[in-house]
Amino acid sequence: MANIYETLNPSTDITTTRTLLHEAIPLTGSIISGTYQEGDVGTNIKNYSHGMFQSVYDYPYLSSSSNHIFDITVGYADSSTLSSSANAQNAKKINMYQQAAQVALGYDVTGGIEIFEGDLNVSDDSNQFKEAFFLDFSRLLVKDSIKPGTFSISLGTGSYPQPIGPDTLVRTLTDTSGSQTGYTAEGAIGDWAPLYESPASASAFGAVFYNLGMVVLSSSVFRSSSAGGTPGLALNSNDKFTKDNGNWYGISGSWTDIPITASANAIRRRIYNLSFNNTVEINSVIYFCRAAAPKFNYSLNPTYTTGSRIRVKNEATDSPVAYITTVGLYNASNQLMAVAKLSEPLKKWPSDEITLRVRLDY
Repeated sequence: MANIYETLNPSTDITTTRTLLHEAIPLTGSIISGTYQEGDVGTNIKNYSHGMFQSVYDYPYLSSSSNHIFDITVGYADSSTLSSSANAQNAKKINMYQQAAQVALGYDVTGGIEIFEGDLNVSDDSNQFKEAFFLDFSRLLVKDSIKPGTFSISLGTGSYPQPIGPDTLVRTLTDTSGSQTGYTAEGAIGDWAPLYESPASASAFGAVFYNLGMVVLSSSVFRSSSAGGTPGLALNSNDKFTKDNGNWYGISGSWTDIPITASANAIRRRIYNLSFNNTVEINSVIYFCRAAAPKFNYSLNPTYTTGSRIRVKNEATDSPVAYITTVGLYNASNQLMAVAKLSEPLKKWPSDEITLRVRLDY
């Protein structure tokens, strides 16, 4: 316990800083669908009795070493033309859409829940996504948020049993605008950006919400070339996705008989590649602990003296020498709150003034 305390001046000895750390997260289609046999005990895909969403793991979900990657579901707004009480899980699909929109975008001026769209100005109601897929990533991957400008997802074609093959056509969506000034804080939960086809597309096919770790994919991502999409990017008929006037819409299959989990299976098998950088925000308080020349030149260690003599002094006229090994931070009542250890003892002479920089992360 110290018996001499050095008071820290808040204006000169204490400062704060923030550090953002990023980690690359690559997810291949083989992890999401293909490595483990679906339907077996060892599957990495977990469905629930409520049937409202599906969970994806990196290993068989019953394994103690498995990690939750993301949840996937589908839904549509109650104002969608595809909404019908005769559809399978109609109420649940509406609820899933409204829950995601309420959290991500909030309410409009009339008190109604906002509609997802690809335009940064959500008030003009252009390019709306009234039917959509939702990918909700776990905090294990996202950490504090997704780094703007790093998200990319590639969706492929092919047959239902083998959606990714030699003849796969791929549509890649990125949030390239997020790396510049094209993202917005207009959502209820921070920044988001539209997802455009790489290298360019006239309209967005989805949106990524950075702070939520959520991605919204519009059903229009699977439109055929006649509807402004990539030529040939159409789903196989075995997926039972809705076909309207020759255009494929990959949202929930035949809306009258396909449940959410079946639609989740279909879109999940189309994920060719997915990647982003997560963000970890570290806030720090930095203390500059100053040992002035006439201070901290003596040790309380009982081995520092022998009898009445200081061991490190050969002659009575010699200057005392101390070794700094630890810095203690105390509150106003002189109660020890934190301890910082030096990597090696620091020699302190009465003629020296030493400043130690102590960083407390939280």
